[in-house]
Amino acid sequence: MQRQTQVFNITDFSTTKLQLLYWANQYSSCSFLDNNQYKLSYHTIECLVGVGSLKIFKAAKDCQKELKCFLKETNDWLFGHVGYEYGEIIDGGKPDINSNSHTFEVIHFFQPEIVVLLHKDSVEIQSMNKTPKEVFESITKIKIPTQNNSTAHSVIRATQSKEDYLNTIYQLKQHIKRGDCYEINYCQEFYIERANINPLAVYLQLTTISPNPFSCYYKVNNNHLLCASPERYLLKKENKLISQPIKGTAKRNLLENDVDNVLKRALHSSAKERAENVMIVDLVRNDLSRICKEATVKVEELFGIHTFPHIHQMISTVTGEIDPEVDFADVLQASFPMGSMTGAPKKRVMELIKQYEPSARGLYSGTVGYIAPNKDFDFNVVIRSVVYNTATQYLSYHVGSGITYYSDADAEYEECLLKAQAIKAVLG
Repeated sequence: MQRQTQVFNITDFSTTKLQLLYWANQYSSCSFLDNNQYKLSYHTIECLVGVGSLKIFKAAKDCQKELKCFLKETNDWLFGHVGYEYGEIIDGGKPDINSNSHTFEVIHFFQPEIVVLLHKDSVEIQSMNKTPKEVFESITKIKIPTQNNSTAHSVIRATQSKEDYLNTIYQLKQHIKRGDCYEINYCQEFYIERANINPLAVYLQLTTISPNPFSCYYKVNNNHLLCASPERYLLKKENKLISQPIKGTAKRNLLENDVDNVLKRALHSSAKERAENVMIVDLVRNDLSRICKEATVKVEELFGIHTFPHIHQMISTVTGEIDPEVDFADVLQASFPMGSMTGAPKKRVMELIKQYEPSARGLYSGTVGYIAPNKDFDFNVVIRSVVYNTATQYLSYHVGSGITYYSDADAEYEECLLKAQAIKAVLG
């Protein structure tokens, strides 16, 4: 069955985007991917939406093999996610994280009934069961609420105390001293057990405070991801793979431009942040070299400083060329989980993460994105995000930082709180 496709002109981009979000939220499966008008390198689609499920893929007995079959059989749009613990499946393990009713499955993809591409002056609608005109009319009829309460104030708890966090960092630094690893991304979870929130309103508040280029409102039945991520995991454009890991964070001074520029330059020249960044760049280069053509992997940008609403970030860009038969499953096999959320060497730090982190990461530090009919794809890194289940009312968010031997534990703890600043502001 072929998709019907039609383009419609629009006059108010912001209003149409809001209508599109509220319209998408009516479906039990929806993926609303928003670039928030950032013009970073390798910009692709401003806003891309997929709703409804014609066909789905989720964790199976021989997951990688069955994923490859699913990708080969489905020459259409696919939207979905891969949770952090899928890395254990790739490594031959069997993570037990789906027994909790408030978590996303470890992997999930759906072939959407309707796909919408939002551009500055137009909307392109690709639909299976309805005409594009019917879909466009249903979107433009949406009335945007003038008031939308986002959350009831609740107590946010941590899975570990600050004292326990500091003690864990000390232990991790001992592993580094012994040579077990060079760097480890250590994360902690904050949660509310009975959170009464409107997930769509929380997402809107979060992306208003912190509008980032890899934001998404993503829903599978009762599970919601409210994501304001600044980081790309991997983009495939024809035969080119692009990875843009983030390592290095500095707080902004929004009141004094001169001071803000000093903070930006200090981040760029920081020996500690450069050391962390280059370690992850080397790890990404190694990952990509496993699937890219020989001698094609290169670093296009090293230690690039990019500015976001509350922070400056150090971002590097690594690229490589792949053969046409390399698919998304192969890319996962070679590079997931992403190096910026693990550390180096990856296999050993993943063992330490499982040993020391008090809760499973789930979708946090996993990825959400899309695969186009031509097999190009774009996936983010799930950070700066809230996960919420409307049935159990369990809400959580993780924050983390890269730990090296020279890390100051108190400073790392404060960096985690800085990264969660927008989320805490929204949740009150």
